[in-house]
Amino acid sequence: MGSLILGVLGVIVLILIFMALSGIRVVQQYERGVIFILGRLIGAKGPGIFWVPPIISRMVKVDLRIVTLTVPPQEVITRDNVTVKVTAVIYFYVVDPAAAVVNVMNFIQATTQIGQTTLRNVLGQSELDELLSQRKKINQELQTIIDEHTERWGVKVTAVEVKDIELPVTMQRAMAKQAEAEREKRAKIIHAEGELQASAQLAEAANVIATEPGALQLRYLQTLTEIAVEKNSTIIFPLPIDLIEPFMESMRRMNATAKNGHSGDERTTPLVPPMAQR
Repeated sequence: MGSLILGVLGVIVLILIFMALSGIRVVQQYERGVIFILGRLIGAKGPGIFWVPPIISRMVKVDLRIVTLTVPPQEVITRDNVTVKVTAVIYFYVVDPAAAVVNVMNFIQATTQIGQTTLRNVLGQSELDELLSQRKKINQELQTIIDEHTERWGVKVTAVEVKDIELPVTMQRAMAKQAEAEREKRAKIIHAEGELQASAQLAEAANVIATEPGALQLRYLQTLTEIAVEKNSTIIFPLPIDLIEPFMESMRRMNATAKNGHSGDERTTPLVPPMAQR
C-alpha cells in the first residue's frame, strides 16, 4: 500500500515537472512573445527566457526586424492615358507586437494589399513625365498614405521605393525620338552660339588688321608655315589684294590716258574737203 502511494506521488511529481518545463519560453533579441491566457491578452514579453502557465496559455512570436516586401507588378493607367507596369518595394517593421497580432489577421499580407492598392491609386493620378522625373515626391506620398493605414496595426512603414517602370515599346520609341530631337535642338543652338562668338572675334580681328597693315602679312606667313609643316607637295599661297591694287590702279590710269589722248587726236584732226585739197 505504501509503495503504491509512493508510485502515485512520483507520477504526480513527474507530471508537475513536465508541466513546469513545458511552460518555459525562449524569445530571441529581435522577437517578442504576445501572451494569451484563456484567450485574454496579457501583453508582449521578451527577449530572453520566461515562464507562462501551460495548457491554458498561448504565445505568438512577432519579428521586430525590418521587412522588405516586394509589391507584385501592377498595371497602371496614368493620368495622360499611358499604360505602365510598375514594381515597388515597401520597408516596414512592427512597433507594437500586441496590435500586430490582435488588430489584424496577417499584418504582412494586409500591408501587401494596401501597398498594391495605394500604388495604383497614386500613380493613376500622376502623369508619365511626373512619374519618371519626380520619383522622390511619389515615393514620399506612397509612404505617407500606407503608413496611415498600417498605424493601427502596430506597423511602421519607413520607406516605399518605386523599383521598376516598364513602358510600352511604342512609348519607348516615341520618347527616344523626343530625346533625339531635343539633343539636336541643343546642338544647333550651341553651334549657332559658337558661330556668333566666332563672328564677333573675327570682326575684332579684322579691325586690328585694318589698323595695322603688317598684321595681314604676318598672318599670311603664319598660314604658309602651318601648311609647310604638313609636308604637302602643293602649296596654294593666297596673294594679298593690297599688293596688286597699286598695279591695277596704274593700269587703269594708263588706259584712261590712252583713251583720252586718242579721242583728243580725233578732235584736233582737221577735216579738209576733197575739193579744197585739190
